[in-house]
Amino acid sequence: MDRQAPKEGLHQNFLTVPASLRIAVTVGDPAGIGPEVVREALHSDALVRDCVFEVVGAGEGAQLGRPTEAGARSALAALERAASGLLEGRYAAVVTGPIHKARMREVGFHFPGQTEFFAHHSQTSDYTMCLTGGPLTVALVTTHVPYREVPEYLSPRAILRTGLQLADFLALRLRQSGKKSVPRIAVAGLNPHAGEEGHLGGEEAALIAPCVQQLNTDGRAVFSGPLSPDTVFYRAAQGEFDGVICMYHDQGLIPLKLLAFHEGVNVTLGLPFPRTSPDHGTAFEIAGQGKANAGSMLAALNLAAELALKAHFPLP
Repeated sequence: MDRQAPKEGLHQNFLTVPASLRIAVTVGDPAGIGPEVVREALHSDALVRDCVFEVVGAGEGAQLGRPTEAGARSALAALERAASGLLEGRYAAVVTGPIHKARMREVGFHFPGQTEFFAHHSQTSDYTMCLTGGPLTVALVTTHVPYREVPEYLSPRAILRTGLQLADFLALRLRQSGKKSVPRIAVAGLNPHAGEEGHLGGEEAALIAPCVQQLNTDGRAVFSGPLSPDTVFYRAAQGEFDGVICMYHDQGLIPLKLLAFHEGVNVTLGLPFPRTSPDHGTAFEIAGQGKANAGSMLAALNLAAELALKAHFPLP
């Protein structure tokens, strides 16, 4: 099968990775469940074997269940090594284990999360946090901001970016599954009952609806909305929609984790390389007790491999 022609800039380095694709895997904070779920997932019979997974960083400074600065430094060093390898073409993708953000900030990690870390290091300004698992795929217009500030961060640019990047992601996955259909995407409202015709808020009519109309002129997907957030996820889970655009963090993560906690994957859209992670945190309280479920990490590894393979061997 022919390899995709190299593109300029960061994409060119990304596409120089050999056919035996290597994917960097960071375990996150070594005091949490990251090391054990990575280990279990890498030994799973369900793991995609078309790529080589390389654990980056030694996971030093671990006191199980007790986050330390030493552990945070180890996690940060692994992230920096993975980012360098991605931009230099040594890795085709990255899968990141959960980190403890408070300890990370103490050692110089000045980002809201790992999503923003990789966006910064790849000089990517337009990116989207997306989660997929079970019957749901959700993309977030705003991410790690206080609820009272969400309306300030909503803008036509942010909504349009989220919609188009989600459309591309869903189209890719639909083609991979053999479906030629155009993605169907629901757009959730911000307010209860999608504003109830202005009685519960005006963002739907003034901001979201015009964006839905503009998105539908692009032709990449069929967008519907703004729809009432209290029913849209049920409709998506029943198969009416392939994905949902959410206005804020918990609007999308609560239903996703309710329906697919052990198989949900966080994937950053818009980067010049695939980046995925499990949808859970460090879970210090159960670290080393054999209670951690590796399902989400396994799904993250497999999705990273799927996306890396698609980038190198695109479907017609």
